[in-house]
Amino acid sequence: MSTASAATVHPGTVLADVIFPARRARLAAPSARYTLARDAALVLGGAALTGLAAQISVPVPGSPVPVTGQTFAALLVGTSLGARRGFLSLALYALVGMAGVPWFAEGHSGAAMPSFGYVLGMLLAATVVGALARRGGDRGVLRTAGTMAAGSAIIYAVGVPYLALAADISLGQAVAAGLTPFLIGDALKAALAMGALPAAWKLLGRRG
Repeated sequence: MSTASAATVHPGTVLADVIFPARRARLAAPSARYTLARDAALVLGGAALTGLAAQISVPVPGSPVPVTGQTFAALLVGTSLGARRGFLSLALYALVGMAGVPWFAEGHSGAAMPSFGYVLGMLLAATVVGALARRGGDRGVLRTAGTMAAGSAIIYAVGVPYLALAADISLGQAVAAGLTPFLIGDALKAALAMGALPAAWKLLGRRG
């Protein structure tokens, strides 16, 4: 059975394990050096993708938090790379942004912005959805919907209270400014993931 076909049967793998397998055809056993280089490239790529997606930004009137592509990118990185690599990707994204690289939403950097809590939430969410993906959480439409919903809930659970504290507003005001305006967009992102991730698994299975 090919690697791709096996991955569709056993839920212990994520998409990155199939698309970029640790074992190459010329080797009888996995190469530790190759595996480390592959994982490092995936982590860097995940951080870069999140940073690029964050530049897709639309301001929300009355809210310091814009609509961006970074939350979807963070969840996609987590589900595609798995918990460990997803965590490292978002940790790298957060640390480099804190160090001054302007790749947070709207070209911001640093930890002083009121929306920084969402970055911390994405770090946790990528880890959780990555763990769910290794258990088959991205293999079917309903499973993917649940995985994306769990990830989004984690982002808001961290981001909204942080917004309330950073902006010195009430929790209710933070919900109105930092959660409610984004629900429709999150539903659309979840619908996109519900179609794309299971379809990717089916495609890989057919090619295997």
